[in-house]
Amino acid sequence: MTVSRTPEATADRGPILLDLAERAIRSGLGLPDLAGGPPCAAPWLDEVGAAFVTLHVAAGGGRPRLRGCIGTIEPYRSLREDVEGNARSASFRDPRFPPLTPAEFPDVAIEVSVLSPREALPYVDRADLVAKLRPFVDGLVLEYGGRRGTYLPQVWDQIPDPADFLASLVMKAHLPQGFWSDDIAISRYTVTAYPAPPHPGGAR
Repeated sequence: MTVSRTPEATADRGPILLDLAERAIRSGLGLPDLAGGPPCAAPWLDEVGAAFVTLHVAAGGGRPRLRGCIGTIEPYRSLREDVEGNARSASFRDPRFPPLTPAEFPDVAIEVSVLSPREALPYVDRADLVAKLRPFVDGLVLEYGGRRGTYLPQVWDQIPDPADFLASLVMKAHLPQGFWSDDIAISRYTVTAYPAPPHPGGAR
């Protein structure tokens, strides 16, 4: 399934990107590659691109729990390399979580989010900025004093109020709760998100 946060969604790319992410994680875990055949060699995978790879596992009540999320804001390598590299980083190098284990893998759901180029979002003051935000569409990057934080558009699902979304992003950037300065730089982007279900019984 493709979750379109941008008009450029291309549904048939989802299985290819998810396959790349899964192969990279399986390789890092020392698990066999069950996909069969070589990875896709589509030319668009060699174009420079930026992506996030997010891992979730089922938690209490069946709700998904974040298990890792690492990505690239500024593209600098091929989309293939970015997805594979971020899949490994989300699995084994997200500082918020211990490295993923083979025992956990059957319950992991992978999501690949391909980012659009980001654009500066000028504003007059905080109220003006809040009014300009597009809930469930905008991913935001906040930068101030050498610190930076970003939220993918998917975070709107947990924080749907624009003022709360912005306040939480301030703290994500390791700035004090309630802090604000009109010198904060804001940019935004959209994503095309490709989520996959958990792997039942570890079959995939």
